[in-house]
Amino acid sequence: QVQLVESGGELVQPGGSLRLSCVASRHVLDYYDIGWFRQAPGKEREGLSSIRSDDGGTFYVDSVKSRFTISRDKSKNTVYLQMNSLKPEDTAVYFCAARPNYHNDFGRAPLIDFGFWGQGTQVTVSS
Repeated sequence: QVQLVESGGELVQPGGSLRLSCVASRHVLDYYDIGWFRQAPGKEREGLSSIRSDDGGTFYVDSVKSRFTISRDKSKNTVYLQMNSLKPEDTAVYFCAARPNYHNDFGRAPLIDFGFWGQGTQVTVSS
């Protein structure tokens, strides 16, 4: 059973940093790619980044590539999203999600077919 629990969201000032955590149920990181997504009020959900189960390969959308870093600690069943230089437009509910390992197709389709979702964590960037 795939279960995901996000944490780490809070109110932060512009220019600040946050690290979000996504704790997965046991062995999920061995067989599932993990992605980070966000949804701001009145906007569609947006894919941000993903990490491949096989080798930890990563993908970022251009809008966050220079500011966000995805990583994982398999010993803790946890995937992280380090967010730096936060802007008010980063305000959103952030979700992690899982999909069965895409193997060699990861690079072709890094942010689709994620069917298992956490409950989300609120990030607010405001002075």
